[in-house]
Amino acid sequence: MNLTKSYYNQFLRMLIVTIASGLVAGQVIATDSSLQNKEKSAPDLETRQMVTVYPGHNDAEGQEQTPSPEMLRLGARMYREGILPSGEPMKASNKEEIQSNSTAFSCVSCHMRGGLGSIEGGITTPPAAGIKLFQPAYTGTILSPSSKRPRKHFVINPTRRPAYTEESLAVALRDGLNPTGRKLDDVMPRYNLQDKDMAILISYLKSLSANVSPGVDETTLRLGTIIADDVSPETRKAILDPLDNFIAARNNQDKVYEARTKYMRNGGFFEEGNLAYRKLSLARWELKGPPATWRNQLEEWNRKEPVFAFIGGITTGEWQPIHDFCEAHQIPCLFPFTDFPVISATDWYTMYFSKGLYQEGEAAARFLDSAKGSSHESRVVQVVSNSREGQVLAAGFTETWLELGNPPPVTIPLQNNETVSSDALQQLLAGHNPSAILFWTGPEILPGLQAMAQKPQTPQMLVVSSGYLKSALWSLPDQARAITFITYPYRLPDKPSADSDSLPIAALKAKAITEVLQLGLSMMNRNFYRDTFFDVISMIQDQTPQAYERLNFAPGQRYASKECNIVQLTQGKNPVLVKKNVGISF
Repeated sequence: MNLTKSYYNQFLRMLIVTIASGLVAGQVIATDSSLQNKEKSAPDLETRQMVTVYPGHNDAEGQEQTPSPEMLRLGARMYREGILPSGEPMKASNKEEIQSNSTAFSCVSCHMRGGLGSIEGGITTPPAAGIKLFQPAYTGTILSPSSKRPRKHFVINPTRRPAYTEESLAVALRDGLNPTGRKLDDVMPRYNLQDKDMAILISYLKSLSANVSPGVDETTLRLGTIIADDVSPETRKAILDPLDNFIAARNNQDKVYEARTKYMRNGGFFEEGNLAYRKLSLARWELKGPPATWRNQLEEWNRKEPVFAFIGGITTGEWQPIHDFCEAHQIPCLFPFTDFPVISATDWYTMYFSKGLYQEGEAAARFLDSAKGSSHESRVVQVVSNSREGQVLAAGFTETWLELGNPPPVTIPLQNNETVSSDALQQLLAGHNPSAILFWTGPEILPGLQAMAQKPQTPQMLVVSSGYLKSALWSLPDQARAITFITYPYRLPDKPSADSDSLPIAALKAKAITEVLQLGLSMMNRNFYRDTFFDVISMIQDQTPQAYERLNFAPGQRYASKECNIVQLTQGKNPVLVKKNVGISF
């Protein structure tokens, strides 16, 4: 195979994840009929799509009871944050018998949000979800019990452990011993839990990934994208065409999956891939009118046309209403197109390309901080338009600038779209004597910059935002180019020029979505749970798409691009962008 090294490494990683799904999928095929019958008695994915399987705690008569919403909330807090129902941290000890608060190593850190385990740095963490724990685990390659063909040439794999019971799971959590008495890995903490708290945690583990998520059936996985009516037809087409082309190409692979299962020697691996294969569909949720009306529209779309996850999506304004909807309904949203991502350290269901304009402000602060030298403080003035763009850029700059230990910048407000002459700028700046000026404004500032650049008292560092100027950045006056630095969040193409405008970048970003989506779907196997979708994406290797320098993935990270370039525009009628920084990273 003619594979690049990075693709080959990614392929191996996917292969390991799929084979290791013996720890995750909990499915086996064997030539022994008794084993086959035992496995077929357990509900498989297709059965669980039709019947609600929601294990709970047993009552005094041994009847399965559905845990209350409050019990699940408390269990989720224990699992995700290491906090007891009392509000105190869970107590745990590590292999050195050192006691610590479990907030330092909560369950979710290794077993992931969906509870199906992880593979990171060569270390495999098995599932913590009840649907996997409360059935036997097998060694080696795991195949499906729903296979219609005999597999007599496969060796029967012995059980690695019998199914857990609530009692043996409590022993594992407290003492680190599995149902056979084997010691669990030292990495696994030992939790000092009272019986009541243990029951709450186990009830929550039983609920993890217990039901296949909406938007998927035996043949199709339904994706969606959200588009507001303020998006131009050109931008809409630039985004949707790559997504539609990807889905059409994938949907033509069904025969390939069947053929390779039939003819490839390693039929088990490919059979699992065939059973996991689903055709894709892409629903378009159209939003109309002001953002205040979007929530009701989203609720109606969700009632009529539920989807497994969102990919892309775009509005020129706020993404907050869509973000909040995804959080409320726990629907993953992968890489929406927005300049205004919601900045949150705890929200989980939207993964953004970056922090948008806020990140450009951050980059400017880090760049100016590194450029000021050790001999003097930098005196900074930011001229801020009274617009959402200007406010977000100023917030990103100011918060980062202060975190770096600098004095507060002087902020001069402008009305939105206010044109400011060079003389007016000089009056605004009088008495400040800045060493650098940041213009968080749109194209209306360009005429003033041209005249201002010719004045001897003008600072030698002016900063503007490419995200705010958009295509107008190519009209930056020649006289100002030598002293104007531009925040630019994308990878510079080989010949970065005016041809590298917003529409080509939109198409490149859409292509990046399809690349990450393909990897995520390949690693999910048949674990069609919304939380697992982002869990597996967090385990893929860093990507270097055409649109960005690098996309970084890790559990809980929700802003994939952590770099922003600082560039300048060359002189002349056909300018190009030139990188002026080594790379601003976050």
